[in-house]
Amino acid sequence: MNTSSELPSSSTGDRDGDIAKPSSNGSQRDVMPLVLLFITVTISCILVYNSSNNPLMVLSPWKINWFSQNQTSFKTREPASELERVLMNAAMEDKTVIITALNEAWVAPNSMFDLFLESFHIGIGTEKYLKHVIGVCVDNKAYERCLHLHPHCYLINATDYDQLSGPNNYMTPGYLKLVWRRMEFLREVLALGYNFLFTDADILWFRDPFPRFFPDVDFQIACDHYKGNSSSKSNWVNSGFTYVKANNKTIKFCEFWCGSRWRFRGRGKHDQEVFNLIKRDPFVDQIGIKMRFLDTLHIGTFCEPSKDVNVVNTMHADCCKGLNNKVSYLNAVLRDWKQYLSESFLGNTKKAEARWRRRHRCGLRVR
Repeated sequence: MNTSSELPSSSTGDRDGDIAKPSSNGSQRDVMPLVLLFITVTISCILVYNSSNNPLMVLSPWKINWFSQNQTSFKTREPASELERVLMNAAMEDKTVIITALNEAWVAPNSMFDLFLESFHIGIGTEKYLKHVIGVCVDNKAYERCLHLHPHCYLINATDYDQLSGPNNYMTPGYLKLVWRRMEFLREVLALGYNFLFTDADILWFRDPFPRFFPDVDFQIACDHYKGNSSSKSNWVNSGFTYVKANNKTIKFCEFWCGSRWRFRGRGKHDQEVFNLIKRDPFVDQIGIKMRFLDTLHIGTFCEPSKDVNVVNTMHADCCKGLNNKVSYLNAVLRDWKQYLSESFLGNTKKAEARWRRRHRCGLRVR
């Protein structure tokens, strides 16, 4: 069988013929990438020139899409209401705000709010918290003066502001309206997902109180009379200083607390009294809320004053009736505190037990 036709013939050229010579088609293929590159560069230059006022136009579509999506995700969510705006501006990183309630009488010049703010300025480790304080106002004049003194103020929409704006002594109709309006407001704050430390404006802040709070506790409240056990429900509470974390348990409890206002006929409708009546209710155990009651040694009150100035964090002018009385006695306590700071600075304060200089409060002798 003849197989010569199946093999390539080499008789028409020498060994150099094994090297392929460039053809006209190959030359065209080599030129095409250069032409395409030139066209691409030209078009890119034109795009840059035409879009000089909008640099994003030079980005490829997927880059533009990625950028716009991430720009949207980076934006802070707009507040849905004026209350939410104020809360967002005043909140700490963990969404905690400090709230105090104000009316026209309490924000008047040289009245309660001035003393309250001054205590933050001169307290030990307290001034940093002023930017987290919200003054919740129940009348327009209180709101106007609050804005003059402080950056974070909120006006509650109240149709009966004329009754709420006065001194409102303890257990008067105006006073009861104020405390329950405050309770409803605090419940709304929890529902928006914000923890709060509520502090009456007749409380002076001497030291940072947050280290005194128990970790992993839902609800912590001050006492008029402390029985020596932070877990005991026999403690008689004072709702003027309350630290609450926002969760389902605290929201349910506050709803139960507010809803119990009308359950006890003929027994008073003060929020503290209602609390003391419901604190042992089976429902409170069912929701699993963790409560603690704060020692008056640190969270002092005029009912049971903290006797050691070296460890006191706050002092509340409860068990002191009348706005003028409260202002007078808190001024005296503030003078004691300034003297204590002065002596501490000079190194003259005894670190054993420093007592308040004033031996009376609102006409009652300190025990």
